[in-house]
Amino acid sequence: MGYSAVAGATGRLLFGHDSFGNVCGRRNSPVEGAPLSGQDMTLKKHVFFMNACNLEVKDRRLGSTVLCVSSCPEEQLNTLEEVQLFANTSGSFLCVYNLNSSNYTRSPNADALCPRLPVPPSKSFPLFNRCIPQTPECYSLFASVLINDADTLHRILSGIMSGRDTILGLCILALAFSVAMMFTFRFISTLLVHIVISLVVLGLLFVCGVLWWLYYDYAHDLGIELDTERENMKCVLAFAVVSTVVTVILLVLICVLRKRIKLTAELFQITKKVIGSCPSLLFQPLWTFAILVFFWVLWVAVLLSLGTAGAAQVMEGGQVEYKPLSGIRYMWWYHLIGLVWTSEFILACQQMTIAGAVATCYFNRNRNDPPARPILSSISTLFCYHQGTVAKGSFVILVARLPRVALMYIHSTLSGKQRSPWSKGAFRCCYCGFWCLARYLHHLNQDAYTATAINGTNFSTSAKDALTIVSKSPSHFTSVHCFGNFMIFLGKVLVVCFSVFGGLMAFNYNRALQVWAIPLLLVAFFAYLVAHSFLSVFETVLDTLFLCFAIDLETNDGSPEKPYFMDQDFLSFVNRINKLGTRSQGDKESLRHQEGTELRPIVR
Repeated sequence: MGYSAVAGATGRLLFGHDSFGNVCGRRNSPVEGAPLSGQDMTLKKHVFFMNACNLEVKDRRLGSTVLCVSSCPEEQLNTLEEVQLFANTSGSFLCVYNLNSSNYTRSPNADALCPRLPVPPSKSFPLFNRCIPQTPECYSLFASVLINDADTLHRILSGIMSGRDTILGLCILALAFSVAMMFTFRFISTLLVHIVISLVVLGLLFVCGVLWWLYYDYAHDLGIELDTERENMKCVLAFAVVSTVVTVILLVLICVLRKRIKLTAELFQITKKVIGSCPSLLFQPLWTFAILVFFWVLWVAVLLSLGTAGAAQVMEGGQVEYKPLSGIRYMWWYHLIGLVWTSEFILACQQMTIAGAVATCYFNRNRNDPPARPILSSISTLFCYHQGTVAKGSFVILVARLPRVALMYIHSTLSGKQRSPWSKGAFRCCYCGFWCLARYLHHLNQDAYTATAINGTNFSTSAKDALTIVSKSPSHFTSVHCFGNFMIFLGKVLVVCFSVFGGLMAFNYNRALQVWAIPLLLVAFFAYLVAHSFLSVFETVLDTLFLCFAIDLETNDGSPEKPYFMDQDFLSFVNRINKLGTRSQGDKESLRHQEGTELRPIVR
């Protein structure tokens, strides 16, 4: 962040700049050796190309001179007299700054210092605030040269910035959906479970249909000429294929697990009871969301600064060119790793806080005297003693995701080459294996956080103890617990489906001048993280209850000497799951005498 603040110039990307090193719409500092630099462009917010209809790129530089103007000419200017009249009436000077408007028609160098005639009508577009020519032939030449020859990273960043208002609106929409889904799970019942599953199925099918329709529309559009349109078409195809595969997998899982819907609804009723005893749990996603938003805004600002980091070099004619600094591309990857690790760290802090509060309430013998301020106590314990545990857990998730990123990079590198079916199959198997590993580690981390909240042990010891205890838990309860987590995951999928559908409809209107695949991915990523931060309250409570229940069975037998910590409703629910009324004494003894490390619940 410090490097981007020193070396970057986000203003050049957000507002555009002229050929002399001046950022449009800003007061500028002079560049040594460039006499026309360092001008006050506060009132000149638009980027104007003096030769917009005949742009040429030589050595990655535009051959046309670029100026900052106060307004774009909305009508065609055929003569220098009309250019001079436009300058005098609008205050927008279309010739080089050192030529006074009164000399437009008298200067012998007017052909080189003024725009090539006729000047086409143009309109300002949010893409770098450029004056985009409006005549069809000029627009086509301008866009094909300017966009196709731009750097890929800058095309991506320009797509993000040109759609920033849409992205913000979709993020707010995702937030609203997440809050609504959280309160839906708060009052969930068997009917609501069926409704959520139906909405997820319809949403997945609808999004898949829209994506395939958009791909068909792109593929049969004979007017596709720009690289941005081709890239959008490829991304739509990739989105459609991935969404179809995900839809098929989720539909199969829903059909297989549909018989456990009633027991899952009862499990959510128990979860609702736990949250009712500590209602402040529902407000935990708010501070998590606020911290995540602050971090993401900061991350995007640093990203934009890195994209504009360059050293000013004075070229012939006093023009200024910015050369990218060496090694800047590697910092993008470092910055991406920082995004994943820090986001996971923030979410892990929420998981640890909720786990500590739920464990404190569960292991409380006196039901008439609940613990005072369990949330504040859990937060205090987290920041005083367990920051290292959270950092290790989030780092484990990061390490599990890096191989998948490397595989995707290798796949994109080799996409244009001939590969054997064996290599393609090996790639898919490796990718799916690392994905399954990441999911397993995510649940193991949650159990480790719960064990840490109970015993105060470090991350490695807690993970080992939790794994030992979970492996001894009843299989029927494990299956219902897994389906409960699956239902929460479907809630997250529903939020992402609505957000992605809104993004498809919004971004498709500007398909030519922006790469909207990346903004759409950002919206989907943001929607999933927001939904995860809100719905993970129920997921964390479920996981914590499951581990507390396993510990309760491991250390107690229900006798007057060793009574269970669970209440009667929870015990009745467990009995219905096992379909045996109560667990046999032999099963309890086998659980108690298996080898392994036992967790020691804190009795209050």
